[in-house]
Amino acid sequence: MLIQLAIMGVLAACLPLTVVWVSSDSDKYRKLVWVTAFLTFDLIMFGAFTRLTDSGLGCPDWPGCYGHANPLQAHEHISAAQAAMPTGPVSVMKAWIEMIHRYVAMGVGVLIVSTMLIAWRRWLKSKRQDTRFLPWLPTGLLGFVCLQGAFGAWTVTMKLQPVIVTTHLLLGISLLALLSWLGTRQNERVLVSPSASALRAPAAIGLALLFVQIALGGWVSTNYAALACSDFPLCHGTLLPEMDFANGFTLWRDLGKTASGEFLPFPALTAIHWTHRAFAFVVVAYVVWLASKAIRTEGLRKTGHWLLAAVLVQFITGMSTIFLDWPLALAVLHNGGAAFLALMLTMLNFEVRTAAQAAPDRTATRFSAA
Repeated sequence: MLIQLAIMGVLAACLPLTVVWVSSDSDKYRKLVWVTAFLTFDLIMFGAFTRLTDSGLGCPDWPGCYGHANPLQAHEHISAAQAAMPTGPVSVMKAWIEMIHRYVAMGVGVLIVSTMLIAWRRWLKSKRQDTRFLPWLPTGLLGFVCLQGAFGAWTVTMKLQPVIVTTHLLLGISLLALLSWLGTRQNERVLVSPSASALRAPAAIGLALLFVQIALGGWVSTNYAALACSDFPLCHGTLLPEMDFANGFTLWRDLGKTASGEFLPFPALTAIHWTHRAFAFVVVAYVVWLASKAIRTEGLRKTGHWLLAAVLVQFITGMSTIFLDWPLALAVLHNGGAAFLALMLTMLNFEVRTAAQAAPDRTATRFSAA
């Protein structure tokens, strides 16, 4: 089974590797980094789709499905589980969704291994002179993706425990951010105003605030609290509804249960939803201010415009999910918007930290779409 799964991971990486190989881009390494970042972004969105369709336990073991490498081989076990519990977490469709998510994750792992090997080869070939191929970050990415895989396994074996699933999401966003940092480092430098260095601390704070908000959003999703407040801007017709923060934000507990094993009360779900919603106003206001500062800074204008557009779209999709009763496509898009915001804020952080080193005679591709 493990050999079959490894083959599936390599096959999942074949298409993006082919895209890099046939690309007209002369810098194949840079292209590989951004293609890997793009596939990681897709993986985050598909992970949201997996979670929102209740497919996280579509195959209740790991890394295979009932001890097999694909749902076709496990069809007998899946059919038996579905027959025993027709509305349960196991079905043929959910099994395929879960396994496709795992295959893509393995494909990302193969791409990261390829990135690391190329970085080491080119760095050593340059006699450790070419800083663009410093291998420490690509090597760290391999360790990071292994940690992410471990949390993916625990997500299944610990039956979707909210703190594990939320951590799995945060690690996925962090992996995308690290790949974005590496990709931006490979881009050609652009002349950035020295005044951009004044945005170092604000940009770092913006990224930290976003990660807190993503953690809160993941907590909403993993606790199925998305519909705990069905009106906006009020919640249950009031600004401060009845809320149970103690049970809502107890981290180590089973899904839908309190720490003592009782069913999670509805005011706890309300507290989870309300906190995410309230903090969203803080994050949106701060990122809009940060984007406006970037737009007024020479060399950061394009990044600032992308950041401003992203945060406004994210705010709109967040409100729309409430008014439209959390439709699946919009919920997945909202997760993707959070990932894209993390990508743009990471790029902005890199740019303001290297502003003083930017060469005036070169131009940059500010956003590299794979």
